[in-house]
Amino acid sequence: RPDVVLMDIRMPELDGLEATRRILASSSEVPRVVILTTFDLDHYVYAALTAGASGFLLKDVTPEHLVAAVRLVRTGDALLAPVITRRLVERFARRDPDDAAIHRDLAALTARELEVLRLLAQGLSNAELAARLHLSEATVKTHLARILGKLALRDRVQAVVLAYRTGLVTPDAPSMTP
Repeated sequence: RPDVVLMDIRMPELDGLEATRRILASSSEVPRVVILTTFDLDHYVYAALTAGASGFLLKDVTPEHLVAAVRLVRTGDALLAPVITRRLVERFARRDPDDAAIHRDLAALTARELEVLRLLAQGLSNAELAARLHLSEATVKTHLARILGKLALRDRVQAVVLAYRTGLVTPDAPSMTP
């Protein structure tokens, strides 16, 4: 019963996307899945996130970054390779104006939760969020858990995608980080 599974996309017999779906549907003690591949293709990234993967890294990642990524995902966070994050943000920046209607659930968030989501989408860690908002990290984690719960999201990656997709945050907006 692993905590984290490193999964390739292309494998003999069963591809990594279907394997990810099966793993995540298999039991109540679901491991986190990180896709580790040489295939830097948007459709693989989207399919992996849709399948429930918590991360997507390219095989050119350094061993130190890979170890850090596994530890990060094990704690419940999610991550994407930086080049993929840039492309994802650019793609959602060109969203359809009707996309904001996709998640009217943003109205369910409190002002503080919206503020946390905006800062999260700008790349702040829990520690940075806590410092910026003058909160404890535990309180930040509580806000994040409520955001994920109210929006029926699995992890931070999905929250960031939603923030951009709904227009809560835009790539052209000035950064709120110091």
